[in-house]
Amino acid sequence: MTLPDYHFISAPLWLVTTLHLLTLTLHLAAMSCLLGGTLIALWAGFRKQWPAPDAAGFARVLPAATAATVSLGVAPLLFLQLVYPRQVYAATIVSGWFWLAVIGAVIMAYYAFYRTSFQAHRTGQVSLGLLALAALGLLYTSLVYSSVFGLAEQPDLLRALYAKNQSGWVWNPALGTYGLRWLHMVLGALTVGGFFVTVLGRKSPAMAATGRAAFVGGMVAAAGVGFLYLLTLDADLAPFMRTPAMPVLVVSLALSLVALHFHARKAFWLSGLCLFLSVFGMVYLRHVLRLVRLRGSFDLAAWRIAPQWSPFLLFLVCFILMLVVLIWMARLFFRPESEVESQRKHQP
Repeated sequence: MTLPDYHFISAPLWLVTTLHLLTLTLHLAAMSCLLGGTLIALWAGFRKQWPAPDAAGFARVLPAATAATVSLGVAPLLFLQLVYPRQVYAATIVSGWFWLAVIGAVIMAYYAFYRTSFQAHRTGQVSLGLLALAALGLLYTSLVYSSVFGLAEQPDLLRALYAKNQSGWVWNPALGTYGLRWLHMVLGALTVGGFFVTVLGRKSPAMAATGRAAFVGGMVAAAGVGFLYLLTLDADLAPFMRTPAMPVLVVSLALSLVALHFHARKAFWLSGLCLFLSVFGMVYLRHVLRLVRLRGSFDLAAWRIAPQWSPFLLFLVCFILMLVVLIWMARLFFRPESEVESQRKHQP
């Protein structure tokens, strides 16, 4: 009996890579709005910077933002497993219990956001304790992902760790390979979260001021940490600089500055577009660095391509429908209060 051969990619490599980078950018954008917005709301709550109605209104957004983040995170994880199955699977086995605990952390954060939203609706007050609990769940999830995916890029370290300990309680000890990258991601989330808070609270001077401060401060801090991270690449820096990554890095930084310019002029659509493209550029840089680190042990071009168009067509249809539904829900949520009141008056 001949077993079926699953060692192939079911679409052209350029299509898989493009969809992976695009879906990951969408997920990171939603995640950054959620994590960054939560951290900013916590800061504003401890300093009592936001009026209670503004804070309560922001809390109403968090459960929906969580759902969008989780939904948009499925596709990039599947594409990652499609192209790097052995590396990711081995890393999740070595750190198995930390990886499985992500499920509990996400459920805890989701529950805390819902309780915060319900409490804000009933009492007009936001529980900072519940927000802090949710933020801890999100930060834990992001740190585990950075640790595990960083470990997947180090096959020699993977083999050594598994040979020494098969308990599943092994944390990635190479903090230098992912610590600054994780911090860069958190600061990037503060930047995007600052943009999100500014847009959401553009009619509230207190919220808009906090959002602008987080947007500018997060961008400056993220740029500094990103530069430090480049200096820690050591042997990977030279081959990384010989790829198209460096021009993309320059363009991404320029787009961030353009986003800052449009943000100051309150041209939020243009600012958001530039910010999204900048995040896409950073995702591409992360993809290139992964290939550089896996050189010698993994060749992306070695995959056999055997297109299976029906599953990809089904994915594209479902993916586009999901985006349409998310956009429709966002338009319903953010429509002006006058339009909502007018619709209520015309209801029988």
